[in-house]
Amino acid sequence: MRTSEPSDPIDKVLGVLLAGGQARRMGGGDKCLLELGGKSLLAHTLERIHGSVDALILNAPGDPERFSDFGLEVVGDVIDGFAGPLAGVLTGLEWAAQNREDIHWVATFATDAPFIPTDLVARLKAAIIDEGADMACAASNGRVHPVFALWPVAARQELRDAMIDEDIRKVDLWTSRYKLARVEYSTDPFDPFLNINTPEDLIEGERHISPGPGSL
Repeated sequence: MRTSEPSDPIDKVLGVLLAGGQARRMGGGDKCLLELGGKSLLAHTLERIHGSVDALILNAPGDPERFSDFGLEVVGDVIDGFAGPLAGVLTGLEWAAQNREDIHWVATFATDAPFIPTDLVARLKAAIIDEGADMACAASNGRVHPVFALWPVAARQELRDAMIDEDIRKVDLWTSRYKLARVEYSTDPFDPFLNINTPEDLIEGERHISPGPGSL
């Protein structure tokens, strides 16, 4: 199912920071506001994607004031009930269509992975063009990372229909309907898509930030 022509240039991109999870394994609350190396996980993410997108929104529920220090527009899910990351993707696609008619692609980023590659968006763009794909996502260590992805705004109605009419919530279940390019990243010296789900992950992240072998 094609949503765009493979020869179409991928110009402007909206970045969507996904911060709608409930962080149960971290005791609840906004996981992206936890500190790592003296900065919030969200601040790390912002540094890693700086300059790679043309506009940026934060997808999160509740009072937006808790993110006021970051100067971002905060947008809640367009589907109620903590419907998972696909709801964040749909939110970004529909926000772009309603607010930025000049943007036809949306890049999504989880906000609990503080080491994401700085060239991620550029490589996702290249993969879609080179492979004539509909969309692209990152991969590493034999695993696909479907929330680190580039999506066409043109797919928004198909995604809404899948979520509302078919109750689809798993990202890979929906992307299986399309030609999906996968951009593979090395895990040397460590997996750049390390995500902070537990207190132990936070400790591991501190080890990678601290000076020494295998750190940034």
